[in-house]
Amino acid sequence: MSQSILKTWQPASEKDDHAAAALERAARQGPVRALMGSQGVAVLDPAVNLVDLTRAYVELARDMSCGQCFPCRLGTAQLASIMARICGGQGSREDLARLETLAQRISDTARCDIGRTLAKPIGDVLAAHRDVFLAAVKAGRAVEKGRYQTLVTAPCINACPSHVDVPAYLEGIRLDRWDQAMAAVRRDCPMPGTIGRVCVRPCEANCRRSRLDQPLAIRALKRFLADREMEGAITPPEAPAQFKQEKVAVVGAGPAGLSCAYYLGRLGYRTTVFETQESPGGMAAFGIPSYRLPRSVLAFEASQVERMGAEIRYGVTLGRDLSLEDLGQQGYQAVFLGVGAPEASAMRCEGEDAGYQCFMTGVEFLAQAARGQQPLQGDKMLVIGGGNVAMDCVRTARRLGFGQVNLLYRRTEAEMPADPLEIKEAQEEGVEFHYLVAPVKVLASQGKVTGLQCLRMELGEPDDSGRRRPVPVKGSEFVLECEAIVPAVGQVCVVDCVLPDENKLTPWKTLVVDQDTFQSGDHRVFGGGDCVTGPATLIGALAAGKKAAGFIAQYLEQGSCAAGPREALESLVRELGVYDPEEEFPFPGLSEREEPGVLDPQERVRGFDEVESGLEPAQARAEADRCLRCYRIAVAALGPAASRS
Repeated sequence: MSQSILKTWQPASEKDDHAAAALERAARQGPVRALMGSQGVAVLDPAVNLVDLTRAYVELARDMSCGQCFPCRLGTAQLASIMARICGGQGSREDLARLETLAQRISDTARCDIGRTLAKPIGDVLAAHRDVFLAAVKAGRAVEKGRYQTLVTAPCINACPSHVDVPAYLEGIRLDRWDQAMAAVRRDCPMPGTIGRVCVRPCEANCRRSRLDQPLAIRALKRFLADREMEGAITPPEAPAQFKQEKVAVVGAGPAGLSCAYYLGRLGYRTTVFETQESPGGMAAFGIPSYRLPRSVLAFEASQVERMGAEIRYGVTLGRDLSLEDLGQQGYQAVFLGVGAPEASAMRCEGEDAGYQCFMTGVEFLAQAARGQQPLQGDKMLVIGGGNVAMDCVRTARRLGFGQVNLLYRRTEAEMPADPLEIKEAQEEGVEFHYLVAPVKVLASQGKVTGLQCLRMELGEPDDSGRRRPVPVKGSEFVLECEAIVPAVGQVCVVDCVLPDENKLTPWKTLVVDQDTFQSGDHRVFGGGDCVTGPATLIGALAAGKKAAGFIAQYLEQGSCAAGPREALESLVRELGVYDPEEEFPFPGLSEREEPGVLDPQERVRGFDEVESGLEPAQARAEADRCLRCYRIAVAALGPAASRS
């Protein structure tokens, strides 16, 4: 490790050691030669001019200041003026003292974290490299401007796979500027009504407000804006006035495919979306029940994708109705695969492949229920699994008339991957949870399910997932009687069914793509979402579609595509981390989180009406006002090898 990194970051703990290791990797692998941000300054290349880097940093702080508080609005402008004098060869020693003092005063008095985080990086760079600044002042010559990549983030933004600017749209809600707020959302999230209902909320898990009282209701506020847009109170964005000649095929009208088509449309490219099912949404439509995500929301959001120049063709399956070669012959210069993971995983239980009546995978059970069918009959159902699909299955079963619905999970509730809110609402609706239980054998009589032989488990050492491994308890076999069994233990991809053999797949049948550009070995083919990562989050699929759209456009325009300095900086900041779960505030919380209304559990199980009602305008305004505006800014000095900013 270079002494310059040691001087500024001073690794002394496990967390700091991790940061130093990340910085060293950045120095070896990427275009970042120095980094200035809220955590301090890291110098990876001694040739970087730290005086000019500081100028770039304070100018970004000035430009990003919201202007709503006096110290930051005027103070950052003065900082920028001081650095302009120094870099222009007209600085003095007194300017250095003023720079340090003013940065500290801004940090002590500013309302938001643009100003509150200024003192550390400026103080650190002056403490560790004051001789460089003194030499610049003494020389009295203009400093040559370097090349930089900037990044504005926050703990919530950094945690979101699509980097939605949460503080920006919360500020718009607080000021009743709904159009402005929705514009901030749609820059990075093309399906706010869907995400505002079913997102797993990594942003809320990283909200600094939780260190005071409760995290912001970020998901509910996104839904608030989406509902206003559907009501006509917010004007949807218009498509480009003109489209380019090149066109792109998108395979799959799920979240990844719709996102890719939407952002390609915003970039001026027409797309054709080929979808196997009869309506849009993919697993969001046929795997998430309407009490959580009404079909009308998906239909509206698909219509916004069509407004951006996309054509959606339903009932068309790649590999059956057309091939990649066909798409090339029809004039599509690039293809995005967003085929998801629509098949169910096996639970490795004796009898699951016997074809018994009233045995159905969770994927098929939810798909049939989504089409208004009654997939299974009876009073007693067993559902096996611990994820959100399992929660959807048990809650759907209650709505379809099953009186006794039991969920079996081989670990404890603490290890369940399902959203805690989904677990809570399932319990409220009368679902009985059985923990530390594993299925052994499906029991049947005359070809129809009658029960499930099970085995009790205990937790052993952690496995690769970090969770404690369930270990069978010898001699603990028992039988649960039932009339229907629904395993919901995972999903698998089907990319191998839609692509020629020469395309590279992993052992898990996911598509191999470049992790930055989403481009496969066949340079015309890009992919994103579950068919690349395996079953993951909806917001992750949307993020993949958005990012892939940018690289597809680059490929069409330049004949190739590659990650640039922005991607390198985002990757570095993501690894360094922004949220500190152990941060302590000097004062207690002063407000309570606004919660949307929910139907009574007894009323919920009578049908598929939406459970949550959404926030009212006054609630949304009050909740948005709780935002601490925890922006963090970063400026990276780029080496000579970087050609794009």
